[in-house]
Amino acid sequence: MKLHHQILDTVLLLLMAGCGVVLQTSAIDLRTFIGCAVREFTFLAKKPGCRGLRVTTDACWGRCETWEKPVLEPPYIESYHRVCTYNETKMMTLKLPKCAPGVDPFYTYPVAIRCDCDICSTATTECETA
Repeated sequence: MKLHHQILDTVLLLLMAGCGVVLQTSAIDLRTFIGCAVREFTFLAKKPGCRGLRVTTDACWGRCETWEKPVLEPPYIESYHRVCTYNETKMMTLKLPKCAPGVDPFYTYPVAIRCDCDICSTATTECETA
């Protein structure tokens, strides 16, 4: 029986193709913070045929309670997994610089309004499975 990762994995969920992650500093001690919060986040917005543009936005960040324990009856494991994920977002659109002719220069990305510890939903998040 394979047990999944140990308690309290850090989850940052602003998932866009080709983005580089840079967390900004804050007054919260991130080594001890437990919960889920909106946090400033910088990434590189890019797409084929355009130059990239650094964008600072708000994303969900945090550690949520998660655990697994063996049990005697099938499926032989009891689990409780929550991830820090978007509860409410708004979409923002920007224009990428120096796009090739015929390339749509507009890039749309989510901005976190409210975040919560919740079950991972594949409708909005790339959920890791075993």
